[in-house]
Amino acid sequence: MTVLLDTHVLLWFQGLDRRLSTDVRNRIETGPERYFVSQVSLWEIAIKHSIGKLPLDRDLSTTFAKVEEAGFEILSLRTKHIVEVSTLPLHHRDPFDRMLIAQAKAEGMQLLTVDPHFKLYDVPLLDL
Repeated sequence: MTVLLDTHVLLWFQGLDRRLSTDVRNRIETGPERYFVSQVSLWEIAIKHSIGKLPLDRDLSTTFAKVEEAGFEILSLRTKHIVEVSTLPLHHRDPFDRMLIAQAKAEGMQLLTVDPHFKLYDVPLLDL
């Protein structure tokens, strides 16, 4: 099984928020699933940090290096993801969320999130 992390889950995993339970953290670290982080999430972090909406205790280069050090695979943005996002119903307008949903659908992945908006879409979710 392959799992795509929502941006907030990635930040929580990196220790920037304590809302990620020990059980979920252990599953990510040792479970049989392959865990992916989208380039879209990295872009979202960079944008929110640059406009002051996401303070970080380290620079972006270090934050992003820790993603790969943790063993996450990076999911690149592909044309099929852009096509998929155009087919999604407009349940909400967050472009980052919508692209993560499209990527998960196009790649047959489950999404790990607590965002209630994701439940409105036809995409498999893993609950925290």
